[in-house]
Amino acid sequence: MAKSKKKSAAKKKPAAKKAAGAKKAAKPAKVKSAATRAPAKNSAKKPAAKKVAARKPAAARKPAAATAKAPAKAKTTVKPAPRTPKAGKGAAGAKPLAPPARGEEARGAVRNTTPVAGPSFVARSIATRDASDQPAGVDPGLLQDLIGWARAAGADAADAIVVAGTSLSVAQRLGVREKLERSEGRDLGLRVLVGTRQAIVSSTDFAPAGLRELAGRAVAMARAVPEDPVCGLAPEELLARERPELDLDDGREPSPETLMGWCAEAEDAARAVAGVTNSEGAEAGWGRTAVAMAMSNGFTGGYARAGYSLSCAVLAGDGTAMERDYDWTTGVYVEELEAPAAIGRKAGEGAVKRLNPGRMASGKAPVVFDRRVSGGMLGHLAGAINGRAIARGASFLLDALGSDVFAAGVTIVDDPHRRRGSASKPFDGEGLPTTRRAIVDKGRLTTWILDLAAARQLKMAPTGHAARGVSGPPSPSTTNLHMEPGRDSVGDLIGDVADGLYVTELIGFGVNGVTGDYSRGAAGFRIEGGRLTTPVSGITIAGNLKDMFRALTPADDLRFKGAVNAPTIRIDGMTIAGA
Repeated sequence: MAKSKKKSAAKKKPAAKKAAGAKKAAKPAKVKSAATRAPAKNSAKKPAAKKVAARKPAAARKPAAATAKAPAKAKTTVKPAPRTPKAGKGAAGAKPLAPPARGEEARGAVRNTTPVAGPSFVARSIATRDASDQPAGVDPGLLQDLIGWARAAGADAADAIVVAGTSLSVAQRLGVREKLERSEGRDLGLRVLVGTRQAIVSSTDFAPAGLRELAGRAVAMARAVPEDPVCGLAPEELLARERPELDLDDGREPSPETLMGWCAEAEDAARAVAGVTNSEGAEAGWGRTAVAMAMSNGFTGGYARAGYSLSCAVLAGDGTAMERDYDWTTGVYVEELEAPAAIGRKAGEGAVKRLNPGRMASGKAPVVFDRRVSGGMLGHLAGAINGRAIARGASFLLDALGSDVFAAGVTIVDDPHRRRGSASKPFDGEGLPTTRRAIVDKGRLTTWILDLAAARQLKMAPTGHAARGVSGPPSPSTTNLHMEPGRDSVGDLIGDVADGLYVTELIGFGVNGVTGDYSRGAAGFRIEGGRLTTPVSGITIAGNLKDMFRALTPADDLRFKGAVNAPTIRIDGMTIAGA
């Protein structure tokens, strides 16, 4: 069955994150041979993908896996309602929403399984959903059948994955609804191995006859590609046997009206801040993804993850002197979200504080990274210790395993078992058990991030960090990554800084993962006499990540907000290029 999507949306994209849409109908894609690339963080690629906080390193250069894609999915679009809709006209004449509720009542106004009243396309979209860990509408035996067909066609081993997702997203700008979008889809991926050759194919057609043909084509492709000595499934003794309870789905789904209420409350609070002159809008969303996997080595498993999000961005000032700021919140349970009014108010106040920025003199000085940007340091670390980068010799931490790379007070943890975590999972993309690890323990680097292929290349044991989607092989990736809080408060961290920089925004991607050289644009506030003073922008900060890691001091204000988290951090001796 093909993925379908129903959408009501204006062309302008608001500041918040946007769910990935379905592709336009197209001719069947040609079979192709492609180099392996690292997939997204989670063990399966979501149909409605979100942006990640840090860029992943490229995969190791090894023999290519053949890949094929089924015909692109169809897309159905419903045109947005007019600015002043009239009731009783279906999707094109939806009744204007009532003023949003306030406070905890608005935040908690989510349905369990009861469809909402409203235009026909909305009512159909918010039907009762299956809360199980298996993708809806997929026969549990289908993956086993698919593997059997691949083996019958000549594969020595095979694995299969199904990813099914549902997402709902709404947005408004200046009090007017700009988007109402809902998508539902499911995708299937099959990897076959013939000796030390592998091929990956994917499809949205779940008909048994089509899947049988797909399996045969995959085997034929595998026979035609070069050998890859490190590919292969996990030995049976390494497979995950236990499934930890991670509490990744609250079993509820919000109505579009509820999400619009959150947007209205957030944007109203932001625009009420004195000095705010314009809005980029507010966006709220909900999504659920279910994953099922089966392998010819005997592994089977599945899990589901859901979550809510809300963001708001506004501008202050006029003309070329305008400044922008934003805030956002996310959670697996609706109760974990910050109040919409608080999100909007912080976005508005942040924009006003940034008005009339100045410059700083060039030189070396302490730089303090606000926790909204400090997680980027963990992203640079994760890229440098990715097993594929190490196997290629393309990392500035190539010889650092077992040595001190941070100050003694720094501990960094990867925790796939954090309850209600944004990237939690009971097993990895190759069926191996996942476990909590201190990647950096009191300053010392303890491990690489490895999947099976990288572990074989490096002659080490896998660490259970494989992630995969439906159209590519597994590759190493972290899960819930965070830096443990330090002992000092943020006030203490900046209290002895005579002249320095407090960074709230980073611009560009001037980071060399091979040498560790770091150079990025920055904006924030000047630190003078141990306190924040005037806003500054148009500044470049530079250093080398090896030196920056060793000079890093964390504050005590860690908060979990997404998959990568760090407290406010201070790095002494960075180069500042200003006026």
